[in-house]
Amino acid sequence: MIFNKIFVLGAGAIGSVYGASLSNKNNVTLIGNKAHVDAVNASGLSISGNINKTFEVKADAEIREVPEKTLIILTTKAYDSAKAIKETRTLLKKDTIILILQNGLGNEQIVKRAAGDKAEILRGVTTMAAEFFQPGKIKAWSGETVIEQNETAEKIADVFNECMLKTRLSNNISNEVWCKLVINCVVNPLSMLFQIRNCEVAADSLKTVRHKIVSECIEVGKAEGITFHESLEEKIDNEISKYTNFSSMYQDIMKGRKTEIDFLNGKVVELGRKHHIPTPVNETFVCLTKFREEKNGFSRKN
Repeated sequence: MIFNKIFVLGAGAIGSVYGASLSNKNNVTLIGNKAHVDAVNASGLSISGNINKTFEVKADAEIREVPEKTLIILTTKAYDSAKAIKETRTLLKKDTIILILQNGLGNEQIVKRAAGDKAEILRGVTTMAAEFFQPGKIKAWSGETVIEQNETAEKIADVFNECMLKTRLSNNISNEVWCKLVINCVVNPLSMLFQIRNCEVAADSLKTVRHKIVSECIEVGKAEGITFHESLEEKIDNEISKYTNFSSMYQDIMKGRKTEIDFLNGKVVELGRKHHIPTPVNETFVCLTKFREEKNGFSRKN
């Protein structure tokens, strides 16, 4: 095996799918919350959707030891990145690899600060989708993993592709991250606020709102040096019409949890201010999402 050990740190919906798939040919441990860990250890991890199988994969509430040649796939919520890495930092080795597969923008900087020089950090994005409403049970939709190009990434891609996780490498991971960000900025808050599946966000009556979100993201992205698809609005409309899952933000709100809005639309607003670019539509959805969190009993006043 290329890696002696693979940890999925933050094994919720997406992380559990990666861990299950990789466990077929690798030594994998899911690191997740206690209820999920207990369910997986007792009855296995049940994946339905594009995969229909119960996987006998190890699960734990924390990383207890990091062997040499370890790959850590980081799939925690973006706001938990620093805490998750700091708790593991003393165990990391020079040859430890951390692959970030989270939503949002700015994750790499947070992880690099938390890990210091104790691991190699790689950025990736995924177009896979997953739902997680019951411990030990995940519903998954197939997609692609994209990782920034380098020698280590080539090894990871080999491992992923061997386990039927379609993976490619990119020489411009910033563009890949931004394109995923824009889709999330459209789908996540709208699906959460209206409590609808992602494909329903493609409704014609929401077209103006969708395109205004995208337009603001494009202007801010360009100021950050990003080049976008010429007809990105239409491309996104076409893509999201195929997404039949509930978004991660919808799932977070349904579970009474904090959302990743600060790393999605909130990051666009933050960078817009930096470049003196107005982002009123994205800012509106940040405010609406935080109000929805407050109605769930979650307060950001800290």
